[in-house]
Amino acid sequence: MIRKTAAVLLAASLLASGGAAEAKGCLKGAAVGGVAGHYAHHHAVLGAAAGCWYGHHRAKVAARQRAAQAAPRR
Repeated sequence: MIRKTAAVLLAASLLASGGAAEAKGCLKGAAVGGVAGHYAHHHAVLGAAAGCWYGHHRAKVAARQRAAQAAPRR
C-alpha cells in the first residue's frame, strides 16, 4: 500500500511541476506504457510515466525532422 501511495504522489508531483507543455505523443505513449507496466509486475503508473516521456520525445524528433525537410535548401 505504501508503494502505491508513493507512486501516486510521485506521478502527481511530476504532473504538477510540468507547467504548460505540449503533450504531443504523451497520451498515446502513456496508454501503451501503462498497459505494458500493468503486465510487468503491476507498475502501471511507472509505465505510463515512462511511456509519456518516450512518446513526447519521439513526437519532438518527428517534428524536428519534418521542419528540416520543409525548410528551403540553398
